[in-house]
Amino acid sequence: MLIETEATPNPATLKFLPGRVVMDAGTRDFATPEEAEASPLAQALFDLGDVTGVFFGRDFVSVTAAPGVAWGTLKPDVLGILMDHFAAQMPLFRPASAGFSVPAEEEAFADDPADADIVAQIKDLIDTRVRPAVANDGGDIVYRGFDKGKVYLRMQGACAGCPSSSATLKNGIEQLLRYYVPEVSEVRAV
Repeated sequence: MLIETEATPNPATLKFLPGRVVMDAGTRDFATPEEAEASPLAQALFDLGDVTGVFFGRDFVSVTAAPGVAWGTLKPDVLGILMDHFAAQMPLFRPASAGFSVPAEEEAFADDPADADIVAQIKDLIDTRVRPAVANDGGDIVYRGFDKGKVYLRMQGACAGCPSSSATLKNGIEQLLRYYVPEVSEVRAV
């Protein structure tokens, strides 16, 4: 089995492509070892001790190294864990059991029903133009709400903590949304 790697705009994060589907639908972001308990793969990566984030996309896994950790020493360990996991065809998630639950997604802002058409346009643009581009960089952007001209988005995977994420939000996503949806005045990360 060959697992390809790609650099991301976030120097602390590498994107690993196992050549197969990782998530059938959606994405999953693990920002702490406690969140990673839901997945044997994410937990094994956090157990290395030098990993501060794991993100599952459709056909990739992004891994974020702790500050000061060199990818030259961490990468072989990550590749070994990924190879073992996918070669053994292990499940990505643990089944729910007594006393264990998958952490709930944080609450989104409650959108005003009067803004339903605006919100639909925003979500469509994010899903069709923004998310595919950030997935190429090993991350995802999730809509969290719209309030008085402000769009709230959550950055995940390689996008979370990326030095260029502010520029992506302001110079890319905000300009795109403002161009197509004049009611948008600003984009903010949550």
